[in-house]
Amino acid sequence: MTFVPKGLLSKLNLRDRLLGLNRTRKRLLQLAADVAIIWLALWLAFYLRLDHTAFIEPFSGHAWLFMMAPLVSLPVFITKGFYRAVMRFVGYQASVAIFEGVTIATIMLGIVIYIGPNTPAVPRAVIFIYWLLMLVMMGGLRMLMRSYFNCGTLRLSQFIPFYNGHHVDKDDKRKKVLIYGAGHSGNQLLTAIRMGSEMRVVGFIDDNPDLVGRVIAGVPIFDPSNLGGVIIATEAQKVLLAIPSATRSRRLQIINALAPYKVLVRTVPGMMDLVSGKIKVQDLREVDIADLLGRDPVAPNMALFEQCVKQQVVMVTGAGGSIGSELCRQIVHLQPKVLILFEHSEFALYDIHREISLFVRNKQLDLQVVPILGSIRNQSRLFDVMSGWKVDTVYHAAAYKHVPMVEHNIAEGVRNNIFGTLYTAQSAIRAHVKNFVLISTDKAVRPTNIMGSTKRMAELVLQALARESTPVLFGAEEHGRFSNQTRFTMVRFGNVLGSSGSVIPLFRKQINAGGPLTVTHPDITRYFMTIPEAAQLVIQAGSMGKGGDVFVLDMGEPVKIIDLAKKMIQLSGLTVKSKENPAGDI
Repeated sequence: MTFVPKGLLSKLNLRDRLLGLNRTRKRLLQLAADVAIIWLALWLAFYLRLDHTAFIEPFSGHAWLFMMAPLVSLPVFITKGFYRAVMRFVGYQASVAIFEGVTIATIMLGIVIYIGPNTPAVPRAVIFIYWLLMLVMMGGLRMLMRSYFNCGTLRLSQFIPFYNGHHVDKDDKRKKVLIYGAGHSGNQLLTAIRMGSEMRVVGFIDDNPDLVGRVIAGVPIFDPSNLGGVIIATEAQKVLLAIPSATRSRRLQIINALAPYKVLVRTVPGMMDLVSGKIKVQDLREVDIADLLGRDPVAPNMALFEQCVKQQVVMVTGAGGSIGSELCRQIVHLQPKVLILFEHSEFALYDIHREISLFVRNKQLDLQVVPILGSIRNQSRLFDVMSGWKVDTVYHAAAYKHVPMVEHNIAEGVRNNIFGTLYTAQSAIRAHVKNFVLISTDKAVRPTNIMGSTKRMAELVLQALARESTPVLFGAEEHGRFSNQTRFTMVRFGNVLGSSGSVIPLFRKQINAGGPLTVTHPDITRYFMTIPEAAQLVIQAGSMGKGGDVFVLDMGEPVKIIDLAKKMIQLSGLTVKSKENPAGDI
């Protein structure tokens, strides 16, 4: 149902013509409309009070009042910014301005009536009725125009609440979406969607039982316990999660409830992500795969967090990798004196150095960032850097970690992961580095592959060095023996979500390519953690260790890789193709 016939609108293209007018013409149209409203409101005020038109002919005794009303009101409206507001985005502030402007203009008109001619007399109630009519008509016209300019036609469904889910506009080709969360984020998202023309919100879903059955801006709120029925009844194609404050465990419950239905799931970024610039305001992200794990992030202990970093010289090997780069991002917030980025890949080093330097410059931090190209297999280079800069703490993240790749390149894996760690540790002892933290893996526990074995060997190397007070070093004949003042610590964690070589980015690429998703074995399980969580654990471990310690994060329950793959397919709005469902998508 429409207020304006579709055929007429398409023929005249009125909306596009109005939007195409220059600013001056648009303001003149608004002024003309407001003059008409002023006259109409004044005429109706007399009519409602006197109930007879004989007393209110515009050119009778009240003609002076009909002339004065626009002259008094329009300057006030201009001063209050009525004609500076963009009609398509009229909101709360404009409503306040309308209330203030109409009230001031009415008071001034009342003063004019009081000091003006008294023949014929103007009833006092006329002013109050005029004020009410002006508020309704001025505000109502702008709300109608906002809806018209945003949607192209004035649909009755925009103003009459969706009743019991039965109202359906057959001509509406926009994608139907449900918003999970009827709070501030959900309402902001509703407003943003209505500004566009691609989606139509058919309902809210909210966990608050007090809201269920109520209506917000013409959109009903449904009970999450009947999620399937709501999706089917509304024919929703997307579900947008507007619950940025929800815990990961709650998000997991919601995602599991949505998984059986063929709907695309997206999440609204939190306000802090928008403010920090990580997410653009128009972005609706894919569901963060960390939400599928059902474990809230472990908050760091700030006292431990700063102990080995603040106002010290810190060096990160493998600084351009996924773990190394996140370590650098976390460390720079803790204000070290110098941060040394040690990396063998020129491009990776350039990338992380540019990012960290830009952050330091924008925040005006008193911190020196030093990019060093080098390999952990070059012991003399490592020693020169550590001794020259008098490094206090080393975070050793440089390693080959992709299991199949190391399996095909065993010798290189041994040279890099075992001997590279040995050389880095020996250089740290010679340079009198205070703290040395190795980034290890849960695959080092009873290793079943080459990569896990090399990381376990690297741990044993550090534990052996930690037990030696005066270890015999490589080249000891030339350089002499050195007292071991370095405290060695190792940190094990599971798969890091989003890191290079992680299964998550691989699954996303395979889904975007139309499949198939490849899983090594249906029974494989993995522990997962986020990149920031991993980096925070590494930094804290450097403060906690006494020498030769191995730290492990409690990562909750292990996740079955095949279940993760199925959920990622379902949350992309697709179905799993299997023997049970041969007509599936992937």
